[in-house]
Amino acid sequence: MTEREHWTQEFTKRYVLREDELKWLYCELYHNDMKAYRYFVDMLYRAYEARPESLKNMDRAREEYPEWYRGHDLVGMLMYVNAFAGTLKGVKERIDYITDCGVNYLHLMPLLESPKGRSDGGYAVSDFRKVQPELGTMDDLLALSEACHERGIAVCLDFVMNHTSEDHEWAKRARAGEKAYQDRYFFYDNWEIPKAYEQTVPQVFPTTAPGNFTWCEEAQKVVMTTFYPYQWDLNYANPTVFNDMTDNMLFLCNHGVDIIRLDAVPYIWKALGTQCRNLKEVHTLVRIMRMVCEIVCPGTLLLGEVVMEPSKVVPYFGTVDKPECHLLYNVTTMASIWHTVATKDVRLLKHQMEQVFALPKEYTFLNYLRCHDDIGWGLDYGFLRGFGQEEIPHKKFLNDYLTGRWQGSFANGELYNDDPRLGDARLCGTTASLCGIEAAERSGDKAALSDAIRRDNMLHALMFTMSGVPVLYSGDEIAQLNDYGYHDDPLKAEDSRYLHRGALDWKKARRRTMKTSTEGRVFRAIKRQEELRAQYRVFDDAADTWAVETHNDHVLGIGRYYQKEKLIALFNFSDEQQIAWVQDLSLFTDLITGGRRDAGAVTLPAGGYVWLWQTL
Repeated sequence: MTEREHWTQEFTKRYVLREDELKWLYCELYHNDMKAYRYFVDMLYRAYEARPESLKNMDRAREEYPEWYRGHDLVGMLMYVNAFAGTLKGVKERIDYITDCGVNYLHLMPLLESPKGRSDGGYAVSDFRKVQPELGTMDDLLALSEACHERGIAVCLDFVMNHTSEDHEWAKRARAGEKAYQDRYFFYDNWEIPKAYEQTVPQVFPTTAPGNFTWCEEAQKVVMTTFYPYQWDLNYANPTVFNDMTDNMLFLCNHGVDIIRLDAVPYIWKALGTQCRNLKEVHTLVRIMRMVCEIVCPGTLLLGEVVMEPSKVVPYFGTVDKPECHLLYNVTTMASIWHTVATKDVRLLKHQMEQVFALPKEYTFLNYLRCHDDIGWGLDYGFLRGFGQEEIPHKKFLNDYLTGRWQGSFANGELYNDDPRLGDARLCGTTASLCGIEAAERSGDKAALSDAIRRDNMLHALMFTMSGVPVLYSGDEIAQLNDYGYHDDPLKAEDSRYLHRGALDWKKARRRTMKTSTEGRVFRAIKRQEELRAQYRVFDDAADTWAVETHNDHVLGIGRYYQKEKLIALFNFSDEQQIAWVQDLSLFTDLITGGRRDAGAVTLPAGGYVWLWQTL
């Protein structure tokens, strides 16, 4: 009896459906290395066998409904375990709070073992099969996943695949001189080839970690380190690397992870003479990983972290026939939203969203206002130049406004990775602080506080209006403010992203039930938006979407239509009352107030919004 005859019917069926393409792509990438391919397929079967029966049952249910993650009832939350509840067990104990937030998609930020002070926020993994000891164990992760699944909550976890920590076992053995492990990275005897790479490869952190290579004293060689010197780039041209990293990914899937976030995925293939970004081999690897999940754990989704302009992002969806990622970040919309908060001019945001509306409905984005990272100004400056805006001075204005340096600004943020030489910087801050809640509370100005809360509500409503999966950053639901305490921590002081990574304030969280508190006003508004989005089918991903002409550059209009339901959503980014001239005199229901009104000339308060609904 052959080995394949031992495979279960379920695994065999899934594998055979994809075998031709899988084998073709793998052998093309790895020069017909059949020994490596056989090992790869055997590894897939071992992962399938090891998968708990409860997860296999979930796979089967999701195979019956493969678009389970689309629709209009999924709401995400992004959190650091230690900031939210200290440990994985603590998160499990606080699961009632997560449910109360209306969340059914939980993204746990990097929690795998990484060295203190050299982790880049957990993105320098020293062991892909161990949790940071202070956070718990892999058993705790499995227990939390099981508890989440019982509540209908899907679990997302980062998979850092571009590099390992310099403390990973592979790196230690490479440093000790073992060639087989040096071949898992990019090691060079001298600076000749690294200098050739530097001619075409951009720097990720030119001020804090310049260059793409580091001298390894122990090995007496140069090693590629695209991000930080302690993060060693993996060489995916070596099939052993891809085989073992795929095995690591499936190990996490078998511990209950439903969504694998592929970190820094555009960087994973390197070629001399290129920018080492978005190469065609990257798409081959992601396509193979998609098929791997469909074979071993078809209930699992791939989320691609592609923080680039739309033309570079969209290809990671693949095609309808040969899909790659299930989900991608709507990063340009996020940046354009904060541009609009500062400028009060919606024309860029409208232009950007029209590009998204024109994409196939099968493409599912994660929509968010803030995340763990900075806000990078990757805007469409070709479009902005049509309005007399040049890149460098415009970025300076945005940063000045959102850090509160601009006269009349309500925002409190800080710069990240400031490069005075290039006149460039990115931005950090919580949603509430950037919306003006922090400044208003400090000044005691009740009117300014109401304006800031209204602005915060409007931005969240905009996020819930877009097709895709809305994701809250933990703390935003209770208007958590910037945490300036990071300045006093020597391990964090140089990284302003910790400004918005503070521990959840549970005293503030308890105030969410108080009707007149800031926390209660923000929490209640977000909950109401979530409930309405889940209730009305016009918010479904399958809806037709378009930009509504408002004849007012301060007001963004979005239209949605699905199954005889129509929605006109209007958002006023001005600090003053505005009128949207939609000129639709048919009757609508205001979903927030319940009142009846037409959409002829809609008056919106400063920072306000309306959801106007009708059935046709």
